[in-house]
Amino acid sequence: MRTVMGMGRPRAFGADRAVSTAAALFATHGYEGTSMDDLVAATGIRRGSIYKFFGSKRGLHLIALRNHLDHEIHPISAAIATLTDPTQALTAAIASYDNGPAAGLLLLAAAERAPRDPKVAALVAEGVTALEGALRPTHGGAAPQLASAVLGARLRLRLRAQPTSPLLAWP
Repeated sequence: MRTVMGMGRPRAFGADRAVSTAAALFATHGYEGTSMDDLVAATGIRRGSIYKFFGSKRGLHLIALRNHLDHEIHPISAAIATLTDPTQALTAAIASYDNGPAAGLLLLAAAERAPRDPKVAALVAEGVTALEGALRPTHGGAAPQLASAVLGARLRLRLRAQPTSPLLAWP
């Protein structure tokens, strides 16, 4: 628990909880769709304290993405890499990659922020490389293409949660 000074009295908050809450917002609404007011309301942290502690909305997004990689993406990649059956490895990757409390954060960061933000692009590349590395023991040189297929499958699974999506009409 860290204490952050806002305007007036000190305010204590759990930085890990704030980052997790922000990650869930960014994963649900995207970076552009998440306002500072949304972050303030969800975390219970005053705007000035968010700026003081995280630097900016972008700073909080980068920390949330780093946290997602360290606590969700890399551990699942390591677990997938231990599987010796190619079908099991691919099935596990589709079922679990970019899943968890911040499910979709990597996908949204790849689509929304990576083309414009080199730091986000580097984090996304790290996550994709982890998946490719996890699939390489069972799929060899096809790992990059299969990693792309896994991310596409994860995107389709995410869209199924949105019944009005025109992408659900795909075969």
